[in-house]
Amino acid sequence: MIEVLSTGALNTVQDLGRDGCLRWGVGTAGPMDGLALAAGNLLLGNDTNCAAVEVQVFPFKVRFLANCDFALTGADCDARLDDTPLMPWATHGACAGQILTLNLPRLGALRRSRAYLCLPGGVDVPIVLNSRSTQLRGAFGGVDGRALRTGDTLQATTPTCVEGRTLGLVPPEVAMPLHLDGCPAVRVLPAAEYAQYTAASQAAFWAGEWKITPQSDRYGFRLAGEPLQAIAPLEMRSHGIVPGVIQVPPDGQPIVQMRDAQPTGGYPKMGTVIEADLWRLGQMPIGSRIRFMQTNWEEALAALQQTQAWLADIERQIRLHHDTRSAA
Repeated sequence: MIEVLSTGALNTVQDLGRDGCLRWGVGTAGPMDGLALAAGNLLLGNDTNCAAVEVQVFPFKVRFLANCDFALTGADCDARLDDTPLMPWATHGACAGQILTLNLPRLGALRRSRAYLCLPGGVDVPIVLNSRSTQLRGAFGGVDGRALRTGDTLQATTPTCVEGRTLGLVPPEVAMPLHLDGCPAVRVLPAAEYAQYTAASQAAFWAGEWKITPQSDRYGFRLAGEPLQAIAPLEMRSHGIVPGVIQVPPDGQPIVQMRDAQPTGGYPKMGTVIEADLWRLGQMPIGSRIRFMQTNWEEALAALQQTQAWLADIERQIRLHHDTRSAA
């Protein structure tokens, strides 16, 4: 269906992740921006969990080997089908032989670092432990457990022909903005060792801007800011962790565990980014700054319901769009 003509080292096939395997020491993998992947699937009438291509190293270029609809979500990366510019967060149709190019993401207020290419029915790769997601650390899932290479071909599970339709969405940052004093923010629940840090460090954790350093990747985002100081030295045994957990190593600079996080770790935990905001953090470019906003369990559940309602509204809009076309 598509042939990879140009790619980077970290572009992979991902679905929503490999849940239920942490007890075996297997991480979740999955997309850095699950909301963008789910929305792209809905645009094509797919199940939200269908596999797609996550692009985080640009340019990314593919050739369509057959007529095919597709959807682009996530970063606005100056996408072009041959020489025709394409809207982000929208469906498009390609004819056999056409070339899709995703260039470097545009700068601006809605800076995003990852794009998602969704195909009808999802990308057809083997299911491993109930998921098609690529687990780079374990070298399984996706395409032979690795990043995509030039020359790889990917098939759509249920290919559809070009219908010449374009259906677009309002990006979630516009529909659900979240900032503190003009800086992008994510909501955080205080974690088990939060109380063992000094009052000054607790205040700095919430008040400071944290820079995402170049040492960040799918495994974890290493942040730079005012070092966090414990009241007394903390020594801990390794224990279970999940994506979103904010650990503090001895240098006091936090690490946020991301989608390829290992299932255990021994650093103390300052907080946890709520599930509803992991997509926000996952799209932040290297060098950008983020703020932490303290929240509670009830607010975290309400935030998750808000993202679910946003996806449900997409599904409603798509049904209405197709009903209108059928009536015409």
